[in-house]
Amino acid sequence: MTNRSNGGGHGELLQVLRDGKPRTRAELAALTGLARSTIRLRVESLSALNLISAIGEAASSGGRPPSQFALNASARVVIGADIGANHAGVVLSDLNGEILARHREELAVESGPVVILEWLVATARRLLAETGRASRDLITVGVGVPGPVEHRTGRPISPPIMPGWDGFDVRGWIEGELGVPVLVDNDVNIMAVGEHAVAFPEVADLLFVKVATGIGSAIIAGGALQRGAQGAAGDIGHVRLERADGVACSCGNVGCLEAIAAGPAIVRALWETGTHIRDNRGIAQAAARGDIKVIRALRQAGRDVGEVLSTCVNLLNPSVIVLAGSVAGAGDQLLAGVREVVYERSTPLATKTLQILPTQMGADAAAVGASILAIQHGLSPESIDSMVAETAP
Repeated sequence: MTNRSNGGGHGELLQVLRDGKPRTRAELAALTGLARSTIRLRVESLSALNLISAIGEAASSGGRPPSQFALNASARVVIGADIGANHAGVVLSDLNGEILARHREELAVESGPVVILEWLVATARRLLAETGRASRDLITVGVGVPGPVEHRTGRPISPPIMPGWDGFDVRGWIEGELGVPVLVDNDVNIMAVGEHAVAFPEVADLLFVKVATGIGSAIIAGGALQRGAQGAAGDIGHVRLERADGVACSCGNVGCLEAIAAGPAIVRALWETGTHIRDNRGIAQAAARGDIKVIRALRQAGRDVGEVLSTCVNLLNPSVIVLAGSVAGAGDQLLAGVREVVYERSTPLATKTLQILPTQMGADAAAVGASILAIQHGLSPESIDSMVAETAP
C-alpha cells in the first residue's frame, strides 16, 4: 500500500489536472486540501516524468507571477485495437484520446488468436515508429473483440463467431510482446465507451446497439459501463423471438434475434428470393441502389431488433439508443424499423424523450473506445503512483 505521507498520492493530484485547465500550485493546494510543500514535491515528480508541464503564468498579485500546470497529453501514448469478425483496426492516441495514427485491414477473426494478435502487435510497433515514438512512451493497450470477455482475465468466453479463441489469454499474450498493461473487452462495450465519451458525454443512460455479423448491445447506466456479473450484459442477439422460431443460430440455440436480423441471416433470406448478395457490404451497396428487396429486408430486421429493444427500453429507460455496425449503417431502413416498433411498444413515459440515433463515431468508435479504456487505466491514481515509485531514487 502506498504511503501517502512519503510521497504517494501523485496519481490523485494528476486527476485534478486531467480536465486540461491550467492551475497554480496554490490553486491545487486549495482544491486538494494538501500542504503547499506537498503540492510542490508532487508537481516536481510529475514534471520530471513529463506528465504535467508549465502552461504560462497566472496573474500576479505582486512579485513573480506563479506558474500554471496542466496535463501534458503528448507525454505518453496508448494503443486502441478493434478486432471485428472481418476486420481489425489499430489507433495510436495521446493522453487526451487524440488519434495520432491509425491503420485498418480486412482480417477474419476465424484466422485464430495468434495470427490476429501478431498482426496487432506488428501494427502497433509500426505506428509507434511512424510517429517517432519510442516503445517506452507506450503505457497501455486497450483491445475489443467480437464476443463475450471475462473482463478480469481478458479471456474470451465461448465466443460464437471466434473459433479457437475460447479461453485464450489475449491480455497475457499482448503484454508479453509489448510489455505494458492490456485491457480486453467486448467490442460493443468499447464502442459504447467511445460513443459516450465523444458524442454523448452529458448523457447518463445510453444503450448502444451493434448490428453487423452479429448483434449485441452495451449499457451505459449512471454514466458508467455495466458489464454484468460475468461480462455478458447486453447480449441481446440471443434473445428469443417468435418470428425466429425454429431458425438455428450460431450460438447453438434456435429462435435467436441474431438468426434472423444479423447480416448473414439477411444475406441468406435474400438468396432465397433470388437476390444474390454475399455479405454486409453487398447489403449496403444494394440498399444504396434502391433495391426494394434489400430495403424491405433491412426494414424487417429493424422491426425485429426493435421488438427486443422495446423490452430493454421499458427495463432500462435510456435517454439515447445508438445504432451502429455494418448492417445498421446500410441506409436508414433498419433505423426506421427500430423506431417504428420501439415507439409503438414501449411505454409512453419511457419514450417521452428517447432518441434513437445512428452512430456519430462511425468506424472509429471501437478503436477510440479501446483507447479511452487504456487512458483511464494508464492515468489511474494507482498506475501513476506506481510510475512515480519506479523512478524514485
